[in-house]
Amino acid sequence: MDFERLNGDIKEMRRRNRGLGLAVGVLAAGQIVALVVILNLLGTVRTVVVPPALNQTFWVTRDQASHEYLEQMGSFIAWLILDVTPASIDWKKDVLLGYVEPEQYGPLKTRQEVEAERLKRINAATVFAPQQLVPSEAAQSVVIRGRLRTLVNGFETANELKAYLIEFSYAGARMHLKAFKEVPYASK
Repeated sequence: MDFERLNGDIKEMRRRNRGLGLAVGVLAAGQIVALVVILNLLGTVRTVVVPPALNQTFWVTRDQASHEYLEQMGSFIAWLILDVTPASIDWKKDVLLGYVEPEQYGPLKTRQEVEAERLKRINAATVFAPQQLVPSEAAQSVVIRGRLRTLVNGFETANELKAYLIEFSYAGARMHLKAFKEVPYASK
């Protein structure tokens, strides 16, 4: 038996084992880093949804939307509710009801039907000119301030500064209208 050759072979095997052990250690560390990155990404998924018209970039997470998205949806909802004529109110009411939270569907439908009947009866139209949008990401709401003009038979009967609070809820990858109400006008 050649002890020199045997010792050389044992040293060569130990060197290879150290190299393989180092490679396994690097691969295990890579797996751990990848696992940590994946676990951190699980809670921060952003779903891209499209509002009725794209004017700005925005983001949406599991339960919240950016202020740009709130502004766009708020101005769209205000246009559906406040900028109406006897000819357009039925169509706008139907579009609006597609965005309403299920719990608010009945009351808002009734309110819009009563308003439609009133506008048709007196041949009135309302025109809302937004002047300021104040979104709140924390509350998922927008306060929209502007001038509301009311026309009856083509003659202006009112021209007032108004403010409206539009509250949203976000569920099922979709923004829903939670509340639309007039609030006291207070400029910033």
